[in-house]
Amino acid sequence: METRLWKLNNSSVDDTLLQEAAQCLRDGEVVAFPTETVYGLGADGLNDKAVHKIFKAKGRPVDNPLILHIAQFEDLELLAREVSPLAKKLAAAFWPGPLTLIVKKTSIVPDSVSAGLDSVAVRMPVHPIAQRLIHLTARPLAAPSANKSGRPSPTDAKAVSEDLAGLIAGIIDGGPAKFGVESTVVDTTGRVPIILRPGSITKEMLEKVVGEVLLDPAVLGNTAVVAKAPGMKYRHYAPVAPMFLFVGTNARAAIASAAATCVKQGLKPAVLLGSSLQLAGVLAKNWQNDSVILAKNLYSWLREFDRAGSDIILAEGLSEDELGLAVMNRLRKAAGNNILRADLGQKLFVQNGTEPLFL
Repeated sequence: METRLWKLNNSSVDDTLLQEAAQCLRDGEVVAFPTETVYGLGADGLNDKAVHKIFKAKGRPVDNPLILHIAQFEDLELLAREVSPLAKKLAAAFWPGPLTLIVKKTSIVPDSVSAGLDSVAVRMPVHPIAQRLIHLTARPLAAPSANKSGRPSPTDAKAVSEDLAGLIAGIIDGGPAKFGVESTVVDTTGRVPIILRPGSITKEMLEKVVGEVLLDPAVLGNTAVVAKAPGMKYRHYAPVAPMFLFVGTNARAAIASAAATCVKQGLKPAVLLGSSLQLAGVLAKNWQNDSVILAKNLYSWLREFDRAGSDIILAEGLSEDELGLAVMNRLRKAAGNNILRADLGQKLFVQNGTEPLFL
């Protein structure tokens, strides 16, 4: 399949080009498009055959539900059996934007979208290209991240093309994504909202609007759950090289030591640190102790490590408050829950997962 590329300017959206992409979607094809979080892989969310093309292109398990993207609040009422006061309050505060709401679905939502659940995930993106594309298509767009299943999510069109060129009808290039991590997913079907996937709309931000907010156990690494939302069940965001996440008070020094050991072993290590590291033979990325910088660049850095042929990736953990909750959730998944504990005065040990060769 030839994959078309439409290059657009966010500040002046070209309807002529977008009409071509919208027609592809109406014809039941799959098109990648930019959002403020990551690039999405879109198809007509009410067309079961089109939705199945998403799963085929990504190699995505069919029991992993998708998010429906809409352009106006009224569309939610077509997809949801009931829009609770809680859902309305959250939508009023954060839509359009990087917040996904779980609601009880109506019969027009295909089971392929909801993975057989009686609920569906819905969001209204704020990105001007995404909004206009949905409007022109005049259908809700089912859209997971536009990458091969399990790979780091794409934050630019180049990453989409690396994974999906020749497998989908087209890619809309709208430049780099703003936030770099997927939307916050909140279950609004009960009395108290539950975060199923953290994102740039933080727990603290939600609490200011609705009071009590709970965290699903999967957010903190418990994998023994039924998948209610994208990203809960399977390994995600993973680079090719094995990755280890270091936590604890001595994580930074332990990474420097481990990287040096890897170089001596003839490996090409890559590191993600909150500070600079100058060590020959090591590809290092410094997020300057700023979770916003790490969130925006995490996936592109992991892909850069892959392109450089890194043999192992060593990443420093961060505090799980505010945006740090979302970033740590992605780091754990990218590392396959390979977590090493490094505290001052104590020997580095495996807290979770596989023991690395440098121990």
